[in-house]
Amino acid sequence: MRTGMFSYTTYEDQTNEPHFLDACHLCRKPLGNNSDIFMYRGNTPFCSRDCRQEEIKLDENKEKSWKVTSSRRKSDPNKNSTPNKNVRTGSVAVA
Repeated sequence: MRTGMFSYTTYEDQTNEPHFLDACHLCRKPLGNNSDIFMYRGNTPFCSRDCRQEEIKLDENKEKSWKVTSSRRKSDPNKNSTPNKNVRTGSVAVA
């Protein structure tokens, strides 16, 4: 029987990765010490309402620019990925 095939690591063994609630996502200010943590989109922590609101504005601007870029691609006929194809219509008789 082989031994040592599986290893067990604990959080203490993984000290090189900080916990996601250690610092503000935007300004990197340390969190904790019984202070409020303002969350956004599930698991993104912020030290204040202002930092969270700044991130929300950044996300909204990104989404707007994506929508503008997407609408430009759809409306620009020169960037059509499908080339124009000639299609014949009519009937075929088989004997």
